[in-house]
Amino acid sequence: MNKLKAIDQETIKVLNQKKMLQLLYRNKKLTKQDISQALNVSIPTVISNVKELIEQGFLEESGVAESTGGRKPTIIRFLPDSRYSFGVCITRGKVRIIIVNLYFDIIAERAINIPEELNDFESLILDIKKEMDSILSDFNIPKDKVLGLGFALPGTVNEKKMLLENAPNFKLKNICFKDYKNTFEYPLYIENEANTSASAEAFINFNNTSNSLVFVSITEGIGTGIIIGESLYKGYNKRAGELGHMTIVKDGKQCNCGKKGCWELYASQKSLINEYREVFNIENKSLSYFLNLAIDDIKAKEILDRYLDYLAEGIKNIILMLDPRNIIIGGEISNYKNLIDLELKKKIFKENSLYNDDDRKVLFSNLDGNAAVFGAALMPMEKLFFISDKVI
Repeated sequence: MNKLKAIDQETIKVLNQKKMLQLLYRNKKLTKQDISQALNVSIPTVISNVKELIEQGFLEESGVAESTGGRKPTIIRFLPDSRYSFGVCITRGKVRIIIVNLYFDIIAERAINIPEELNDFESLILDIKKEMDSILSDFNIPKDKVLGLGFALPGTVNEKKMLLENAPNFKLKNICFKDYKNTFEYPLYIENEANTSASAEAFINFNNTSNSLVFVSITEGIGTGIIIGESLYKGYNKRAGELGHMTIVKDGKQCNCGKKGCWELYASQKSLINEYREVFNIENKSLSYFLNLAIDDIKAKEILDRYLDYLAEGIKNIILMLDPRNIIIGGEISNYKNLIDLELKKKIFKENSLYNDDDRKVLFSNLDGNAAVFGAALMPMEKLFFISDKVI
């Protein structure tokens, strides 16, 4: 009985500390009285827990506030440079490696160019480790201040088994990251890149999003990350969110997944660029070039309009299936919001009796292309801020 009571008290203490860290993370600095009122805990509880968090290096006393009568209250400040986290995002042709502090300030960044088909994944892991060691050395970051390393990966990921099950566009299958745990000196986490993006949007943009969102990652393919009640929804077999492979055209184009007519074959960045290149017979031109061409050129406008039809059709299906409060569009195309926003929403919210634009928001990511890699870096931080897994 005493043991059970001790465990309960310890759990309560840990929970209080995580709540205090979350509160100070959001507010940067508060008085002990502010913390007490916000969390509805006693001043002695605040004092004892703050003392421990100061000893652990997460907080510091930072002067005093104006008195409202009696002794001036001490200000407690959150220290974002108390810990760091690595994020790695693998995309077609490139690996991006960042290290961030607890405010997601990018302290350093590296990139590794890779072939389109990854035939030697182990060599890539060793290259990533080499770049990470270089960052720590160049910026004098102690290894004991690194919370861990998160990978944002393409395809189906089982985070519990540490397994990249299938990445059709990369021709990768059954890559077990347990094999690489000993390569690194800190905890290792993996997740699908659309899921990491959704988690980053929900955590970093907490003032602008809600706990009901779907992130639509538009890259070589299309992936979606689903947040329900502040948790990432993965489903029974850890495969939820593969909505880029829902059928949008019956008996349509052949997909790498084996099916035909998948949404990503019509609404991914790759599909849009390929159609522009085919129609205009121009190679090696960027998404930016073609989207700007669509401002005045009639043929380019027609291609973009067809693309937005397909993109809107998939988003309408998501709305009907999941009824999210927010749909956030990410990927390079989100940088051109001003060129597609109004027309896309017009297509999505075309008059119907099932939903309207008062029910939900269609937004574009404002994380400057960092959503996936920030979400990767967030994974090692979650044990700092939360007491349980944020996955269902």
